[in-house]
Formats: sequence, C-alpha cells, structure tokens
Amino acid sequence: MAKLYFHYSTMNAGKSTALLQASHNYREGGMQTYLITAELDNRAGQARIASRIGIAEAADTFAPDEDLLAKIAARLALGPVSCIFIDEAQFLSKTQVWQLAQAVDDLGVPIMCYGLRVDFRGELFPGSGALLAWADEMREVRTICFCGKKATMVVRKGADGRPLHEGEQVQIGGNETYVSLCRRHWREAV
Repeated sequence: MAKLYFHYSTMNAGKSTALLQASHNYREGGMQTYLITAELDNRAGQARIASRIGIAEAADTFAPDEDLLAKIAARLALGPVSCIFIDEAQFLSKTQVWQLAQAVDDLGVPIMCYGLRVDFRGELFPGSGALLAWADEMREVRTICFCGKKATMVVRKGADGRPLHEGEQVQIGGNETYVSLCRRHWREAV
C-alpha cells in the first residue's frame, strides 16, 4: 500500500544523500523513480539534487504554486513509477502537500519527502507543518551538534558570522550560512 513519508532533520544531516541512495536502490531492483526538487534551490545547479558528499542526480522541479497532483499524474501517464522522491520538501505549500496525499491515495504511488522541519527562528516551514500533520510515516534523519547531542535546530549566520535573529524565512545557503545545533546551544546562540 502506498504511503506519504516525511524524512526531516536540520541542515547537514544527509537528507539528500539518503534520498539519492533510496532512489538508487529502487533502480538497482529494476524499478523506476521520479525525483523532484524545489525550483528555487539551485545550489547544485538548476534541476539537480546533490549531496555534500559528492553524489548528484538530475531531477524535475516544482514551483511554489504548481499543481503536484497534475504533475505526478502526467509523469505516471508516461510509464510506471515505483516511488516518487521530493527533496527540499519544506518549500512545499500546504496545498501541494495535500496534492501529494491525494496522489498517494488516488494514484497509488508512494511518495518520500525529505526536508527541514524548522527554520532558523525555530518555526515550522509551511510544507513541513503540513507533512507533520498528514504524512503516513515520519522519520527523523539525525545529525549532531558540536557538543555531541542530537541537533534539532539551525542557526543562520550573518556576513559577520554572528547568528541572526530575524529575516525572511527562506534564504538558500549551505555551510557558509547555516549551523545545526542542539536546542540548548541554539537558545544560547539566539
């Protein structure tokens, strides 16, 4: 039975690595996968999912207001897909998450979403909040704080390297911009 999955964590936890490995495992078994990532995140190049450890793959993209149920139905019309993988799922809208749930329920295809749970202010992203509410299964991808405890929060650094306390929720960046911390060290930083 198809399910909607949400794999969540902070920055630098290996979410994209896990996604690419899972897709590879399906393909090794002779099954087709469909990879999708957020159009606005082009750190690895447009329409690419990449991991910091050096693996990458081409992917389709989703725009902020795109109908994902229609997109998935169109892809399925071209041939069978055993699993759909969505990277940067925090950038999904609430409506898009509902469309993914409909695709799972009505089209019978499993969908695995990978993304951040909270932003640098400790607030849920809209896509993450909807996935936490509606996903059939949730799995935390763990990473650690510099102190060795589980990291659950992320700090955004300014140009001077100091933690920012406010700003737009979305700012694309990597290690130069974000640091994953445990809650205690995040509280101390902000």
